[in-house]
Amino acid sequence: MSESIGEMILPGTYIDVRAEGLIGVGGINTGNIGIVGTADRGPVNVVQILGSYTEALDVFGQYDAWQPSGDPLSLTRALEQVFKGGGSTVYAVRVANGTPVPRVFAVRDAADAVLFTLTATSGGTWATDIEVTLTNNTLEMTYQGNKEAFEGATALALFDAVASGSRLFIAAGLAEADEGTTATSVIQTIAGSNNGANATVTELASGLTDLATQPINIIVAAGFGTQEAAGTMIAHLEATENDGLERIAIMGVTQDDVADIINNDVGSVSNKRVVLVGPGIKANDARSRTQVDLPGAYSAALVAGRLSTLAPHISLTNKDVAADGLTREYTRAEQKQLLQNRVMVLQKLFGYRALKGISTDMGAFKQISVRRIVDFAKAGVRKGSNPYIGKLNNVRVRGALKATLDGFLASMVLDEMLTEYQLDVSATRAQEINGIALVTMTLKPTFSIDFVKVIMNLE
Repeated sequence: MSESIGEMILPGTYIDVRAEGLIGVGGINTGNIGIVGTADRGPVNVVQILGSYTEALDVFGQYDAWQPSGDPLSLTRALEQVFKGGGSTVYAVRVANGTPVPRVFAVRDAADAVLFTLTATSGGTWATDIEVTLTNNTLEMTYQGNKEAFEGATALALFDAVASGSRLFIAAGLAEADEGTTATSVIQTIAGSNNGANATVTELASGLTDLATQPINIIVAAGFGTQEAAGTMIAHLEATENDGLERIAIMGVTQDDVADIINNDVGSVSNKRVVLVGPGIKANDARSRTQVDLPGAYSAALVAGRLSTLAPHISLTNKDVAADGLTREYTRAEQKQLLQNRVMVLQKLFGYRALKGISTDMGAFKQISVRRIVDFAKAGVRKGSNPYIGKLNNVRVRGALKATLDGFLASMVLDEMLTEYQLDVSATRAQEINGIALVTMTLKPTFSIDFVKVIMNLE
């Protein structure tokens, strides 16, 4: 777009400013995490953006005591590992099997008539732990040691206080005729029920759909084993890639047994956008106050958090992870087997670390870092090219487009994501007529050192 030049009658200098040369590529997200799982509280199928584990607890509540054979709540437990791993920006979705029912109280007057209702902010059994009392115009709500207190001499005053200040209940239903009435009692009318803990891949697919348009780079299925969720996750990855919202999935082994991993997990997730992590991890359970063994799905959450801290070109190979322990320590022979089958192994070595930062791909994207570099390049090229849509398809504008992309790719070389690149922007006359500007580029990503080969000569 250029600044308009008025009618040139008087002699002088008239300047035509063309903004194409100022078009650059802005910031690109590289470490945003998306996660889907079951929780004690919080809205269902609504994306929540979190910046800390404290926020996660505030929105989704504490997880339940670990029960490996039951249906433990998965979202907050996985978020604990994500933030422990170093995650900083997380897009989280609570899913539920069935419809969680919120707990409801009725605030009544001296004649026992209902003045207004108090409905828990989200469905589920979590609100059964809230104690609600109304004494001397003061409504008190106590939840897990935290107290909310609201005063009001009239129903309206009490209603407004709750409506503006409560984080536990939503007030509703106060009629104008009752505004001046005094509230004298509060009675539960509906008990909260159904956390939706036994979510299936149907609910997982629904949660992934909620995340499909979000600016995330790494995605995790909280609590879902690879054999169960692989097909659903891969379908999501393919759909988002087709929409220009590329991301990778971190998934965990279903069991720690090497033969089971190779025979069952590996075959189900072999994909250029999937990382398979094993074994499971040990973690301190806040509810039972004991150390528990968590399956590979939670190892995946921990690794996702760690990966989010790294620039796209930095490999996970030999990087530390903040695990409390591993549910199994593989022998060197078992590690070789797993690596040969494209499993990213966690090992005990000066703490705990990733043995090799690999994906399940057998082709060009074996290293996770290469996958991330290419996705970064795709995002940058797309971001740099889009402002040119609708501009003139001529040599000048194509030159400006090339300059924009050249600046972006040169910055990737400077940041050591690429060793070099080739770039050309062109259009035949037929392509000009059809509105096509052809961008051709060759990228040489930077690879990490996985092996140091030493040749020692003695004379």
